[in-house]
Amino acid sequence: MTALTLVVPIFGLVVIGWFAAITGLLSERVSEGLSEYVFAIAVPALIVATLTRPGMSGEIAWGYWFSYFGGAAIAWGAGSLIGIRREGVERRGAILHGFAASQSNTIFVGVPMILQAYGEAGAFPLFMLLAVHLPLMMGAATFLIESDGERSLVQRLKGLGLVLVKNPIFLALAFGMALKIAGVAPAGMAKALVDDLGGTASTCALIALGAGLTRYRVLHDLPGASVIAALKLGLHPFAVWVLAFHVFTMPPAYAGVAVLFAAMPVGINAYLLAARYRTEQGLVAASVLVSTLAAAVTTIGWLLVLGKS
Repeated sequence: MTALTLVVPIFGLVVIGWFAAITGLLSERVSEGLSEYVFAIAVPALIVATLTRPGMSGEIAWGYWFSYFGGAAIAWGAGSLIGIRREGVERRGAILHGFAASQSNTIFVGVPMILQAYGEAGAFPLFMLLAVHLPLMMGAATFLIESDGERSLVQRLKGLGLVLVKNPIFLALAFGMALKIAGVAPAGMAKALVDDLGGTASTCALIALGAGLTRYRVLHDLPGASVIAALKLGLHPFAVWVLAFHVFTMPPAYAGVAVLFAAMPVGINAYLLAARYRTEQGLVAASVLVSTLAAAVTTIGWLLVLGKS
């Protein structure tokens, strides 16, 4: 499998989704429903099916976490510093600049890409990173944004907890790990149902992502969006690559998963936070679009660096 043959089918499905949306083959209502299906049903089923699969186990060294989140902290810091220096950007906006530069699109692009590239060897580190990535990144962003607000620490923790317990991905990760620890795995009709639902996750996620790109307007702030995209697709994975391959020691598949995870485009969660706090919405939306389009090329480069050629 070459880098090109890996990337083209994945981003080809994104293009198909985008084309279907702009030509009216998929209405906005249908594309939103497809996104909700992926997020609430298909990907959770894939997570449970993968975590409960026989032989799905491994050890995660601290170097793995330090490599990924150390790289994320570098990209976040750089993005926030650039945001602070931009005229008219307030403190919350600068935090969102950094968050967008370090928040990966894991569900719609990362999971399909990494499973294709590393298969069984990459599944365990991928889903372990996914489990930590969501609460840590969203929690840090929420705390930083609201640190000068009137809400107490207890209120912020309660709010974050409510967000997590309502998140299907987080719940699926918790449920899958609980089944794994208990030594229980779906069997018979239950297994067939979970496998069938999980099998639709990758294709539906990529189609939904492509259809969703029509909602974003790249011309809102093309220079700013390009800077964030460069940090997300360049600085973030480069920092993780240095840490994973040259500072810490871990299995090659784990290091590769961390780098590819970081090489994904700006995640939708960055836009959701911008919309929630009503700041830098246009810039973050444009960065999602620019980084997703650019990732079709930059991902090939990172796959070549990782020896997937």
